[in-house]
Amino acid sequence: MSRLPTDPAPDGALRERAPAKVNLTLRVLGRRADGYHDLSSLVAFAGTGDRLALAPGAGLSLALAGPGAATLAADADNLVLRAARHLAERVPGLLAGRFTLDKRLPVASGIGGGSADAAAALRLLARANELAAGDPRLFEAALATGSDVPACLFGRSCLMEGRGEALAPVALPRFGAVLVNPRLPVATADVFRALALAPATRRAEASPSPSGASRAMLLEWLRAEPNDLEAPARRLVPALDTVEAALATTPGVLLVRMSGSGATMFALYADCRAAAAAARSVAGAHPAWWVKSTVLGGPGSTET
Repeated sequence: MSRLPTDPAPDGALRERAPAKVNLTLRVLGRRADGYHDLSSLVAFAGTGDRLALAPGAGLSLALAGPGAATLAADADNLVLRAARHLAERVPGLLAGRFTLDKRLPVASGIGGGSADAAAALRLLARANELAAGDPRLFEAALATGSDVPACLFGRSCLMEGRGEALAPVALPRFGAVLVNPRLPVATADVFRALALAPATRRAEASPSPSGASRAMLLEWLRAEPNDLEAPARRLVPALDTVEAALATTPGVLLVRMSGSGATMFALYADCRAAAAAARSVAGAHPAWWVKSTVLGGPGSTET
């Protein structure tokens, strides 16, 4: 992989967005005998994210740009390349080429940045090779790449279950949102290790997701459905308490919770204006943090 200071993708390159994935809830229902965990998570996608481009051609390579490029430079097995290789195993003669990743999301932050990048790579390869969006080989390659990649390939609000292979679309009302990461990466494996579920353990099932519910009904359901990884993540990253406190005091906040395995916290607001004001306040008080106002849910998301 090479690191580049700006977006150097050539004219004519295919381009895709890789939006941040936010786990509005995350229940760990048990640990299977094979070591994977069974999950139930209500997932939404934000207006903010990474950008990925592909110049189709011979070979397979990846160039890095953006504020997260330096962090990823040492990773020779980036999920973009891994996804491309898994698809090549399933599609004889797959045309690949040179990817350029503009890394804007913090790394190892619980908002699916790497998984979203991998899903974007699969979408780009599908376009370059004239594969239908519903080609089952795309889903197979996504699941082989990582448990969050199928949901990111789906790219719409959904209930994600199993180890990530079972997806059901969910209609969500639109919220303004603020994402905050204290720039402290946390490894998903470390959080699951801290959760310490023994193999073949089963836990209580999640309650049915309220697809199409009103904002008030959804908020009531969200407050009753936790992120089971938040407690072990807080033990590993005590700074999450400070992030939560900073978001909880912003005007108009409706809910504050950790996404995924952390360490990104999100806060929901009635509209984008309230979210933008909260983001300015938090960023002003904590300039070292990554802070982003955006939108979640609704018919579509646009970055603010």
